[in-house]
Amino acid sequence: MQRKLALQVWIEGTMFAALAMVLTFIPTSIGSSFSVSLGMIPITLFALRRGTKAGFFAAFIWGLLHFPLAQVYYLTPVQVIIEYILAFAFAGFAGMFSDKLQEAVKESAFRKSSLLICYATFFGTLMRYFWHFIAGVIFWGSFALWGMNPWLFSFVMNGLSGLATAIVTAIALIVLLKINPKLFLPEHAAHSHKRI
Repeated sequence: MQRKLALQVWIEGTMFAALAMVLTFIPTSIGSSFSVSLGMIPITLFALRRGTKAGFFAAFIWGLLHFPLAQVYYLTPVQVIIEYILAFAFAGFAGMFSDKLQEAVKESAFRKSSLLICYATFFGTLMRYFWHFIAGVIFWGSFALWGMNPWLFSFVMNGLSGLATAIVTAIALIVLLKINPKLFLPEHAAHSHKRI
């Protein structure tokens, strides 16, 4: 039974990663340095459903899917590892709020649930964009516009992209919470919750 549940979680995580990859193809970029990462919506949802470990797995798969679909900007092997393995996997940190959120959902506490979604979203996004920031300084600094300091340029561009991504993700997930709170509960817990 336990192995069957684990397999179900990994299959579900792969499906969420695939959905995240599909959303990646929706154009949200402005210039070469700013974009809203819509794939964070399903990844954060999955991490909140299944926890940090499963969230890491799904986010890691999402990062890997960039390779066969030729969505990798390559400068060096280390840069690729940082931006497509570490950065994406760290988005799974949103799952650290999964237990508290699921309790709030079961208690039909919409305001508390919404706040926890915001905390999780901003934390997972921060963890991901920290690595993009590091890569921006080390590897993309020479491409900084207007001759800006690489640290400042990476902080501003990755900060703006991360902030916009977190806001869009949080809004989308709160809307989903209102429409169907069951999405945030694993199947075995869904039967015990009341509608928010």
